[in-house]
Amino acid sequence: MQEPIPGSSDGALSAIGPWGRPLLLASKALALAGGLVFVLLVGMSIVSIVGRKLASSPVPGDVEMLQMCAAFACASFFAYCHLAGGDVKVDFFTARASRRTVQLLDAVGSLLFALVGAALAWRSWVGAMGVKEAGETSIILGWPLWIAQVLMVPGFVLMALAGLYMAGLHLRLALGVRS
Repeated sequence: MQEPIPGSSDGALSAIGPWGRPLLLASKALALAGGLVFVLLVGMSIVSIVGRKLASSPVPGDVEMLQMCAAFACASFFAYCHLAGGDVKVDFFTARASRRTVQLLDAVGSLLFALVGAALAWRSWVGAMGVKEAGETSIILGWPLWIAQVLMVPGFVLMALAGLYMAGLHLRLALGVRS
C-alpha cells in the first residue's frame, strides 16, 4: 500500500513507496516538533513583551532563546515541504515541456536540494563542534551555543534524504520504471 504525497496535484506523483513512508513520517514528526517550538516561542515572546511593558520585567534571555530555538524550528520544515511538493516552482519555461522532461528537471532539482541539505548538515555539524571546542555560551543565559547548532543537523540530514528520495522518484517516473 502506498501513501499519497500530501498536496500533490500531479497524478504521476500520487504515491510514496515503502522506502519513502518512514522518511515521510520522520519528516512530519520533525515538522510538528518545529511548529510546536514556534508556538512556544510566540507564547514566550508575548509573555516577555507584556512583562516588559506592564511590569518592566521581560523574560530574561528571551532574544537568545528565540534565536537558538528558531534555528532548530526553521531547519525542521525543509524535508516535509519537499516530500509534500510544497516547494516553490516556476513552471513558466516548462509549461509546454513533456511530462518526461519535467520529471527529469524535477529529479535534477531534487538532487540539488539533497546536495544543499547534505552541505548544510555537514557544515552545521563542523561549526557546532568548533563552537563546542571554543566553549562559547550565550551572554545572558550562559547556554552552550553548540547545542543550538547541533539541533539543526537532523533537519538538514532529513532534507538531504528527502531530496535523494524525490530525485529517485522523479527519475523512475521519467524513465517509466514501476516500483
